[in-house]
Amino acid sequence: MLTLPTADARLEPFRLTGTPLTPRAPRTPLTRTAFAAAHIVSDPLRERSPWDTRPAVDWDATLNFRQQLWDQGLHLAEAMDTAQRGMGVDWPTALDLIQRTLRAAKAHPMRPRVACGAGTDHMPLSDLTTPDAILAAYTTQAEAIEAAGGQLIVMASRAFPAMNATEDTYHQVYRRLLDGAKDPVILHWLGDMFDPALAGYWGSLDVARASDFVLSLIAENPAKVDGIKISLLDQAHEEQFRARLPAGVRLYTGDDFNYAPLIEGDGTRHSHALLGIFAAIAPAASQALEALAEGDHQTYHRLLAPTVPLSREIFRAPTRFYKAGIAFLSWLNGHQTHFIMPAGFQSSRDITHYAQVFRLADQAGLLSRPDLAEARMKTLLALHGIDQD
Repeated sequence: MLTLPTADARLEPFRLTGTPLTPRAPRTPLTRTAFAAAHIVSDPLRERSPWDTRPAVDWDATLNFRQQLWDQGLHLAEAMDTAQRGMGVDWPTALDLIQRTLRAAKAHPMRPRVACGAGTDHMPLSDLTTPDAILAAYTTQAEAIEAAGGQLIVMASRAFPAMNATEDTYHQVYRRLLDGAKDPVILHWLGDMFDPALAGYWGSLDVARASDFVLSLIAENPAKVDGIKISLLDQAHEEQFRARLPAGVRLYTGDDFNYAPLIEGDGTRHSHALLGIFAAIAPAASQALEALAEGDHQTYHRLLAPTVPLSREIFRAPTRFYKAGIAFLSWLNGHQTHFIMPAGFQSSRDITHYAQVFRLADQAGLLSRPDLAEARMKTLLALHGIDQD
């Protein structure tokens, strides 16, 4: 029995009652491509001046976390927003992560796909004031990723909104990036709820106009676009957008609120997945996708339905702090020995949030080692002055 805080500043008893899902490999090939975006595990014994320096990474724990995702049939989106790109993790650390992950993936028996974020974050915004400068920054990262054997995800860059870029500027940069890529890329549309600095991406605050622009960009050379990840938390927009995509171009949902119906689809079209929440709910996600591949929609919804309240809590506003919930569940489930994040990012959420994540993870069967999870939750509660009897 635990004593957990509530949102209205009360304390109430809570007992774990969930039945943990057992992580396992899918029994059948999946019919949806599913990338989980994973976080970085810090090494707190080597961390120095965490707000001002490169993060110290526990590489063994970081790679082991990815291994267990692959073991469950999921692919990996590496060095993305979930890995705190631009929020505690710099490009040199991200590149090291990409190279290590790709080596590990090549040795994994399930041969998982690894798509990697290419951005412009190694350069200060003050140096990214022309299309050529932005293109050069993207190209530096893209070439490094391709040299390591990774697929490109062209991440949204803060440089465009910072310079109030027009559609022409986006077109100049993206057209040359796409045409010059070795293999088809995944485009990346991250809403300002994930990063306020990306407001007005694609040259307009009007989502409909921005959508028209992106679709026209893709249509110019669809063979160079594997798909587009959209993280706007708007189910209706995503459904309308994917209906307009050229044949063969995937919609990778980044909607951590509405992923269940979007991935299931409407019988004609469906979304694939590139989701941060899949790193936190891997057993449920993998087994639900297996059920979907087997035509068992009832089991698909039974497994995913209880994960949706959990995901909505982890990704609640301010949404950009969701990475803390991913790392928190990783700690509760024994994938890391501590709850410390690059730049001290664990402090971005409060104890009532973590208490609610704990409750909802239990209900979803996602506390794989209940005794360990309860012991670690007691430690976190004690640090917040909530002693247990």
